[in-house]
Amino acid sequence: MAENDVEVGWEHARDTNRANWDDRVDIHVTSYGLEAFDDPQHISSVVAEDLAALEPFLSDGVTGLDVCHLQCHIGSDTLSLARAGARVTALDFSPAALEAAERFATAHGQRIRWVQSDVMDAASAIDDTFDLVYTSIGAICWLQDLDRWAAQVVQLLRPGGTFFIRDGHPALYALDETADHLSIRYRYFPNGQAQTWNDEGTYSGEGTVANTRTYEWPHSLSEIINALIGAGLTIQRFDEGTTLPWRFSPRMEATPDGWVWPEAERENIPCTFTIIARKS
Repeated sequence: MAENDVEVGWEHARDTNRANWDDRVDIHVTSYGLEAFDDPQHISSVVAEDLAALEPFLSDGVTGLDVCHLQCHIGSDTLSLARAGARVTALDFSPAALEAAERFATAHGQRIRWVQSDVMDAASAIDDTFDLVYTSIGAICWLQDLDRWAAQVVQLLRPGGTFFIRDGHPALYALDETADHLSIRYRYFPNGQAQTWNDEGTYSGEGTVANTRTYEWPHSLSEIINALIGAGLTIQRFDEGTTLPWRFSPRMEATPDGWVWPEAERENIPCTFTIIARKS
């Protein structure tokens, strides 16, 4: 659980979070089911779902497109985008994650450009433009300033380019993950302060991290959408979903499509949101 809300500078929070994410890499490499990629046709369930959502807007999917994957972590979704036919550039702030991602992609015969950078400086770090900028699952809660983030997205897109994000729903993040019923515990609306966490574990796999402190920022749906609109993007599609690719709460149940709340509660709360937007 979050300990409290604090005022914290972005650089300090980012560097603290990066140390934590560096520590997660070895745990995630062994717990993400990467052996499934030994099948050359395999792509991650996250990307499979995201490509289905993009299909009405990209007639040939990502085949032949230049794609920028922001906050790529250890690259399982990045490799999946490449296998789906994209030319991929991927960015993350963790050098340990990018080293693991590059080893993973190379072992599976994919050439991907890897860029280490704060996502808030993505446009200058990459210095290129793309047909699709892609962000998915567990990403923007780590970011303090969504206006600055959205500005990076727009700079990375070519005219007519598409932005895609699917992430945990802000209403979900407001819930008490340990309660025996759906119960609000955390802030829904942003107030500039970060939530502080101190957790030795991670959301996937066994093992502990040495750098346990992290900072996250709640972002309401209105803040997310208005940041994208304010940066100049046109929203083409907005959806909300009832499944997650990770187990947010011990009460969630496994299904072939992901983790869900017990059936009696499943239609009471969204788990994800999806936004597809376009640059004029």
